[in-house]
Amino acid sequence: MIGQRSAASTVSGAHFAFTDRWGGVSAVPYEELNLGGAVGDALDAVRANRELAAKALGIDPGRVVWMNQVHGPDVAVVEAPWGASEIPAVDAVVTTRRGLALAVLTADCTPVLLADPVAGVAAAAHAGRPGMVAGVVPAAVRAMVELGADPARIVARTGPAVCGRCYEVPDAMRAEVAAVEPAAYAETSWGTPAVDVTAGVHAQLERLGVRDRERSPVCTLESGDHFSYRRDRTTGRLAGYVWLD
Repeated sequence: MIGQRSAASTVSGAHFAFTDRWGGVSAVPYEELNLGGAVGDALDAVRANRELAAKALGIDPGRVVWMNQVHGPDVAVVEAPWGASEIPAVDAVVTTRRGLALAVLTADCTPVLLADPVAGVAAAAHAGRPGMVAGVVPAAVRAMVELGADPARIVARTGPAVCGRCYEVPDAMRAEVAAVEPAAYAETSWGTPAVDVTAGVHAQLERLGVRDRERSPVCTLESGDHFSYRRDRTTGRLAGYVWLD
C-alpha cells in the first residue's frame, strides 16, 4: 500500500482503502500523492499518482470512477467509468459492477465507503458539512437498497477527516447543523463551537440500520501525513476507494 499511514481492509470480498499523502510524484504544496485533479496541481502528476495508487491496491486505473464533487445530496448509479467530459456533479456513486472501483476525494470532509457483499452493491460518498446536512449518505444507502442491498448487511467505513475537536465553526452554524443532526454538535479542544461531521454520518447510518461501521481515528488537520484544506488551504486531496471482487 502506498504511504505508511494508508489503510486498507477487506470484508467478505468487499475492499476498502484510504490513502495518505505519501508515495506520489506531486511537488510542493501538493506533495506527494495528490489525487485531486481540480486543485491546481499538474495534471500529469495527478494522472501518475492515480495510476500509482490503483496499482498499489491491485486495481485497474482505468476502472476507477471519480466524481465532480459539489457538496450536495445527489447520487449517480454507475456501470463503468465516465468519459473525460461526462463526469457529473454528484457526491455519491453506487454500482453493482464487481471489479469497478468507486473513489471519493477529501481533504477534511468525511469519505464514506459502503458495501453489501452479498447483494453485490457498493457506494462511495463525499460528506462535507453541507452534504451531511443535505443527507448525501442516507441518499446513497437508499440507492443501494433500491439495487438489492440490505442495511443490515451493509459494511460502512469512514476515513480520515477533520475531527470535532478541530472543526471550529460559528455558534449559529453549529446550531443549524445540530438542528438537522444532533450528533454532529461538538466543541473544539479549546472550548469553542464545532461540528463533528463524521459523528453525524455515523448517526445517520445507525438510524438506517447500518450496524457494521468503523471510523478512522485520523484527524486530517492534526496529521501531517494527510492533506487538510483547513490547515493549508492550497493542498492535495486524499482518496477513498471501495470495490467488490
